[in-house]
Parts: sequence; structure tokens; C-alpha cells
Amino acid sequence: QVQLVQSGGGLVQPGGSLRLSCAASGSSFDIYTMGWYRRAPGKQREFVASITGRNITTYTYSVKGRFTISRDNNKNTLYLEMNNLKPEDTAVYYCNRGDPVRGYWGQGTQVTVSS
Repeated sequence: QVQLVQSGGGLVQPGGSLRLSCAASGSSFDIYTMGWYRRAPGKQREFVASITGRNITTYTYSVKGRFTISRDNNKNTLYLEMNNLKPEDTAVYYCNRGDPVRGYWGQGTQVTVSS
């Protein structure tokens, strides 16, 4: 069984920060690429960041320098640190194990950036 449980969303003002967490159950967490995706109302799902089992990271251009993806394999947990948040970051954020087509998804958490 695989279960991804997210936490850490909420409402922040522009320029603020949030940290999202994604706690994974199941085996072999350390060998899977993990990723964060987001979906804003009326828009398609968008890739945000990913991290391989060997800590190779990839970011979409719009979040480079502001977001940091990391993982703690001892805790089976994925993180997304979001700094200098902008209104255009407002979306439901989802964590993913494996890949966005065949992998597993967290339940999603709302991030709202507004003054």
C-alpha cells in the first residue's frame, strides 16, 4: 500500500513563506523520484519541482531561486520550501511518487497568496 499525506498549506501574504510536507507510507521510498505539481482553477496541472533518489533536483523556471525541494529518506518525507511567494503561486499543490501518469498522488493542499 502507498499513501501520501500532505500538510503545510495555507494563506500567506505576498513575499511570505510556507513549507509543504508529504509523508509517504509504503516501501522503497528512497528509490523513487518525488515531485510537486500544482493546479490553479481553470488551468492544467503544472510541474513545479522534482527530486530523484540521488537528490538530483529540477525546477520549473518560475520558481527557481524561490522554492527548494528536498527529501528526508529516514522519515519517508518530501518537502517543498516556498519563499517570496507571489499571487501567481496560488494553487492546489500535490505531491507525487514515481511519475505523474503512473505514480501515486497526495490529497492536495491549498496554497493561497493574497494581501
